[in-house]
Amino acid sequence: MAASPEGAPVGRRVVLGLLGLGAVGVVTGSKVQAGLSDLLTPLQLRDPTGLTGLVPLGDTWRYYSVTGAVTPRDAASYALGISGLVDHPATYSLADLKALPQTSFTDTFQCVTGWRVPEVPWSGVRVADLLATATPAADAVGVRFGSFDGTYSVNMTLEQARRDDVIVALAMYGKPVTHAHGGPVRIYSGSMYGYKSTKWLSRIEVTPDNRPGYWEDRGYPLNGIIDE
Repeated sequence: MAASPEGAPVGRRVVLGLLGLGAVGVVTGSKVQAGLSDLLTPLQLRDPTGLTGLVPLGDTWRYYSVTGAVTPRDAASYALGISGLVDHPATYSLADLKALPQTSFTDTFQCVTGWRVPEVPWSGVRVADLLATATPAADAVGVRFGSFDGTYSVNMTLEQARRDDVIVALAMYGKPVTHAHGGPVRIYSGSMYGYKSTKWLSRIEVTPDNRPGYWEDRGYPLNGIIDE
């Protein structure tokens, strides 16, 4: 669910032509698929039709946004707020997050629609550590993650958010998370489908319930755990 930067919209004729190229990529192998993914990235970021998501790319990234354009945040302007039913609300800059203890692991990103990207190296700060510092109230039930796109949100239970594989991701593939991938800071939850891994993260709110977020309101499972 990626951003749409400034630029002309992608025409249907262009996208339909790429569908044929994508089919060739699936037949000819991963190098062609990777090249198509690189070609498609700037097109997907400004595609109002959604048709670019139909191009068969195999095991590589797709890029989506639920809002259209998302204004990037840099190191100077980024801030992550932690609020709600906590004893110690806080705001973290990007430098603050980088200074905290980091965890790293390699995992397969899996979208609920069926595509996946295997063996992605992630690193960042465990959400559990941020919650421990914030100290949720006794009546806290859920954690709501919000995006600086102004629209996207998703919920987890406190128990889910405290899993070891739920992180505020600062890097992937050994490099800072790019804007197209939801950077500079995003959520990654290894045991959950991709819609639970909020891009362009701007807030973590501890809540008295586990109410649905953006895609859950549109029929996706509230739970989101893979294989459950």
